[in-house]
Amino acid sequence: MPEDIDIWVAGADGCKAGWATVLRNLSKPGDVRLEIFPGFADLLGFVPLLSIIAVDMPIGLPDRIPPEGRGPEKAVRKHLGMRQSSVFTVPSRAAVHEDDYRQACSTALRTSEPARKVSKQCFYLFPKIREIDALMTPELETRVFEVHPELAFWRLNGEREMSLPKKIKSRANPEGLDQRRDLLVSKGLPHDFLDQKPPKGCGRDDLLDAAANSLIAERILEGWAEPFPKKYRRDGKGLRMAIWA
Repeated sequence: MPEDIDIWVAGADGCKAGWATVLRNLSKPGDVRLEIFPGFADLLGFVPLLSIIAVDMPIGLPDRIPPEGRGPEKAVRKHLGMRQSSVFTVPSRAAVHEDDYRQACSTALRTSEPARKVSKQCFYLFPKIREIDALMTPELETRVFEVHPELAFWRLNGEREMSLPKKIKSRANPEGLDQRRDLLVSKGLPHDFLDQKPPKGCGRDDLLDAAANSLIAERILEGWAEPFPKKYRRDGKGLRMAIWA
């Protein structure tokens, strides 16, 4: 790549403060930054322009959920073994746009076959899913890609699931986080950067997930990544439904 042009990629992960994002200047490998963006629009409008944004959030929502689901979730779970519980089942667009949990479950039941409710974990992601859904267009697909941290770690770990969980009973598991940090260090990310104390509203797991996503962003830019499933579908807005790694 030309030395006089800075090429930036980003890995983003939703956090309490907004979007934990690891920005990497591929023209200057040591230039790695953690930024917290309050809104996804801030990430899209960041200067310098981000060539690739790899974000851990569902993109593309069907009007109805068929028996095989949205598509990406089933495609990635089979690779994750013990870590597959981190991949939540995503309901229809109408269900995602419900603010009340009971109403979301009711709408999900009505728009899925067989009828499925919504998990509480997935429901808590709805505001961020809606945020991206309101901004996303087929044109943005050249820059914005859906990823999943555990699939990212699977890819970076030689296509093997991580042996330790990030969390145990909803609490951070230091050993699992250290294992992921060490893997990221082996892929060239600075140890001190990964061990920094994250700002308020961003957890250590958010930082590590965003860092892993940034490495997948580089893979996407270089043409090394692939979509799961390979033969992905598009939703009613024309958005592809695929997780990349």
